[in-house]
Amino acid sequence: MNIKTERLMSLDVFRGITIAGMILVNNPGSWSYVYPALRHAVWHGCTPTDLVFPFFLFIMGVAITISLTKKKETYKNQTILIITIIRRSLILILLGMILNAFPDFDFATIRIPGVLQRIGIVYLISSIIFLKMNDKQQYIVSILILVLYWLVLTIIPVPNVGYPNLEPNNNLAAWLDNLLLKNHLWKHTKVWDPEGILTTFPAIVTTMIGMFVGKFLLSKYEKLYITSMLFFYGNVLFLLGYIWSVWFPLNKNLWTSSYVLYTGGLAIIFLSSCYLLIEVLWYKKWAKPFQIFGLNAITVYFLSELIGRILFLIKIDSKPINMYLFDNYFLSWLEPYFASLLWAIVYVLVWLFLMWILYRKNIFIKI
Repeated sequence: MNIKTERLMSLDVFRGITIAGMILVNNPGSWSYVYPALRHAVWHGCTPTDLVFPFFLFIMGVAITISLTKKKETYKNQTILIITIIRRSLILILLGMILNAFPDFDFATIRIPGVLQRIGIVYLISSIIFLKMNDKQQYIVSILILVLYWLVLTIIPVPNVGYPNLEPNNNLAAWLDNLLLKNHLWKHTKVWDPEGILTTFPAIVTTMIGMFVGKFLLSKYEKLYITSMLFFYGNVLFLLGYIWSVWFPLNKNLWTSSYVLYTGGLAIIFLSSCYLLIEVLWYKKWAKPFQIFGLNAITVYFLSELIGRILFLIKIDSKPINMYLFDNYFLSWLEPYFASLLWAIVYVLVWLFLMWILYRKNIFIKI
């Protein structure tokens, strides 16, 4: 198949929309007042918020294909390329550990898993798969992971429980997290982690779906044909995931196989919509703010999370500064839920302004 390797604005925009969504749902004015759509599903189910992380992993998969297709031609020695991939993965993991450790840096109880850690690990494994396996092998691996993961969670009895189950604290993924990462798990659960060990395997497939889409985007097919086929395949995956959820429920915390197909299908549909508007119809003006976010995605995510934590440390009238500002300038005159949402929107806009400054200066921080 003939290959083209031009940068896709639609992918940057999709990445920017996803990062803006991450910042929005992670920074409400008050966690007591959050609209249901802006919360994760408590257990089984899928809200719009549950789409954000798999969308980012999917986008990373598309980017892996585009980037490594170019670099394979540049780096004749794959060893150098693999070292570069490992370095980037380790930086992502380190940044995640810094966020988890801040501000106490208590390594006795530090949470080891995390969002950036999962991104780093999945990036490493998916990139190696891309470099070392052909298309057929990649398809087989992705299918095997999803099927085996389903069987492992639904057939193997959980030690000390005696039967397989998908309950929050007693499933096999939770057992493994607690066995290997005890005292280093998410503080809200303590006995399992939403970015835990076993759930990382199906997350790799989310990224691989993006890799498959990336190969199609790099083909020499007409753009309108690419759009229509992506929309078709997106709907097929979405439907398969929905059907599979009858036996293996949609669940972000477990990153179930049905959730992989369901969110992967929606990600393809979303990307095909951006692709149609930007690459085919050339409607681009609306997309500039999201492109700005997308070009410095990891930077704005890391800094927004770090500053969010710092705001809790600075006190005014014995209140964290963010709570003080929210109570006095948002909650004082608005309905609580809308005030909380407006705070999150303002926080996103502040970071858009800061990233716009970098964009204007042509500063794009790469890891």
